[in-house]
Amino acid sequence: MPLSARLVAPAGVGRDRRPRLAAALVSAALVVVVLLAGCVAPKNQASPPAAGTSSPAPSDEATGDLAQFYGQQLEWTTCEEGECATAQVPVDYANPAGPSIGIALARLRATGGEPLGSLLVNPGGPGVSGVDFLASAASTVSPDVRLQYDLVAFDPRGVQRSSPVDCVDGPALDELLAYDPDYSTDAGIQTVIDMYGELGAGCAERTGDVLAHVDTVSATRDLDILRGALGDEKLSYLGYSYGTVLGSTYAALFPAKVGRLVLDGAKPPTLTTTEVSQGQAVGFENALRAYVTDCQAGPGCPMDGSVDDGLEQIAELLERARSNPLSTGTARDLTASLAFYGIAMPLYSQSYWPYLTQALTGALDNNDGSMLLQLADQYFHREPDGTYSSNSMVAFFGINCLDSRDPADVAAMRSEAAQIEAAAPTVGVYFGYGATVCAQWPVPEVGGLPSYTAEGAAPILVVGTTGDPATPYAWAEEMADLLSSGVLLTYEGEGHTAYGSSNECIAAAVDGYLLSGTVPADGTRC
Repeated sequence: MPLSARLVAPAGVGRDRRPRLAAALVSAALVVVVLLAGCVAPKNQASPPAAGTSSPAPSDEATGDLAQFYGQQLEWTTCEEGECATAQVPVDYANPAGPSIGIALARLRATGGEPLGSLLVNPGGPGVSGVDFLASAASTVSPDVRLQYDLVAFDPRGVQRSSPVDCVDGPALDELLAYDPDYSTDAGIQTVIDMYGELGAGCAERTGDVLAHVDTVSATRDLDILRGALGDEKLSYLGYSYGTVLGSTYAALFPAKVGRLVLDGAKPPTLTTTEVSQGQAVGFENALRAYVTDCQAGPGCPMDGSVDDGLEQIAELLERARSNPLSTGTARDLTASLAFYGIAMPLYSQSYWPYLTQALTGALDNNDGSMLLQLADQYFHREPDGTYSSNSMVAFFGINCLDSRDPADVAAMRSEAAQIEAAAPTVGVYFGYGATVCAQWPVPEVGGLPSYTAEGAAPILVVGTTGDPATPYAWAEEMADLLSSGVLLTYEGEGHTAYGSSNECIAAAVDGYLLSGTVPADGTRC
């Protein structure tokens, strides 16, 4: 998710990508959104994507200052993911003749004989590796899509293999993510601002000049260079969650190159920080209520009484962890912040709910925070040895602080936090004071685009899930209205995103759009 705005403070609780559970817990795939580009077509028929060729497709930029980038020949080599290559893009699009950086790509060839072209995928974040996601994406899309598209994943600038944002070592990040802030005093707020200021200083020292250029608009311009270098006349792209921000930004920048664009778990790039924070707080509150309702309807639920009683018991657990962190059988105790992440992580998918029941049983009945800590570590991509397997958390901060930031006005933050907590009484306390994160960020805000209507773009398919905690359904409705050619497809269910993790109705609608250009009727519900 921006996302163009920070999602929650102090540690970006509401990242809009689906975390993965360890093999010891469950084998689950990340979710992705399909953003495919093409040209203008009738409302109920998307333009067919142009088949990939061995040389880059013509482009206006191919004859200008960016010609060397659009005209580059990718050198593919065999790698663990399939085939890998690196595309060069300018660090600063205002100075394309200046330094360049590499964007890591991985590809799985279409299983059929004559592919329609490349289908680029992005799993969200911001900050999540697309290259790491490729294997999951191959099983997320349908076999027919695999038959007709080369599946191509990439790490956006600042992420993992593409000039990654680097800020602090593992122990320092542990301390930041486990910290329970005290927002009741001005001094407590300033402490959080200073902590993130130290993080930003570390990012500037360890990342260098690239830190000022990991914004979404620059990453989207990279996406069009990837399209050209892959030899596709139109972009075909599958992006989930924050991937929908990349997708909608691409449509706004390059509407004539949009062929078939699927935005699953949509987050409109026009939302304010307050709207993002409150929307996600309510989304997770509603998801937690749905979970407690389901839990209490079956055996072995650790929350008793009514649904409201169950939510109150969870709130009391979080408050208890704040004043007296739970033991975990390790050197790390479970703070309130870590407990919340441990609760939030399984809310991304209904299939994870049994693990949340197991974790809450240990915490509520035995004061054992070990499994909630394990779930939180999965959210952060923290390994048992204390290292982090990806830079997703610090990339999340780096990208969001460039895309959008609010003044760290104490009175305004307190007013906003009160509204959020009133709307989401169980978890709202974890979604306020987002302006503290970027208050001392060492590079200036870049911002977004003046308009995201994408006039002239082919029909764009927006997928929303009614029970999505991280990207609330209302955002999908708003995204479909924002885009001049947006078409809304609804999944009536729980979890973050729908294609590849919901039902045959959604799969058939998305597949029909990707493979034949058939656009479902606006407002279709599954």
